[in-house]
Amino acid sequence: MFGYYFNIGIIYFLVGLSAAIVYHFILKRRTLGKFWGALIIGMLGSFLGAVLDYLFRDVIEFLSNINGSINIFPPLLASFFVLWLFWTFTSRDG
Repeated sequence: MFGYYFNIGIIYFLVGLSAAIVYHFILKRRTLGKFWGALIIGMLGSFLGAVLDYLFRDVIEFLSNINGSINIFPPLLASFFVLWLFWTFTSRDG
């Protein structure tokens, strides 16, 4: 049972990591803490997406699943949304 939840946690971690990499290195957005700040916020967003997945599973059930148990789109979208919010509030001049 530990391995099941560990794998889910690793996948959500990797989703947050990939969101931070794309946001910081590819989109070249500046955030507080640079890459590490983006990584923390991306992971928080990924796990927030997992909570949204749990709460609204019936609404987003038609999205594809990885290994038949992990819906990848809510954590991915939440990671990018939280990173965008973080960038919006920390990149203001003045």
